[in-house]
Amino acid sequence: MADRYFCNAAEVEPLQPMTVLPRGRYTAMITASEEKPTKSGNGAYLQLEFTVLDGPHANRKVWARLNLDNPNQTAVEIARRELAAIYQALGITAAADSAELHDKPLQIEVSVEVKDGNENNRIKAYMSSGNAAQAPKPAAKPAQAAQAAASRPWAKKVA
Repeated sequence: MADRYFCNAAEVEPLQPMTVLPRGRYTAMITASEEKPTKSGNGAYLQLEFTVLDGPHANRKVWARLNLDNPNQTAVEIARRELAAIYQALGITAAADSAELHDKPLQIEVSVEVKDGNENNRIKAYMSSGNAAQAPKPAAKPAQAAQAAASRPWAKKVA
């Protein structure tokens, strides 16, 4: 008998149909990542799971797939540029493992695409969350700092 699996429907919120996130900007973080083989089997992609952190869509998920190992070099270049944008939004320059990208807030720009009659979300851009501690700006090299100061009269020292 399987009655241990039944519940009182008055005590449990029913499952709601999943819809795509509306187009817009969301504060999110990468909460999971996994390397998966491509459908054709001749490459692999990095799947990143983003979880929305606040607002009416908090805890909703959206995914990005980065074709980092693919015979199509254009797909690889696009994936590498997208990964660089993620690094920049997180304030890091490199990571040895995708787990290093987890649990750091950033902003994602989400669009809605329709293919074969189905709506899907696509992340179009990655931006800093605005938290200076999470996304420090790289320090300027001394020559660059001097050049920048020379081009800004208000930054010059007055004798």
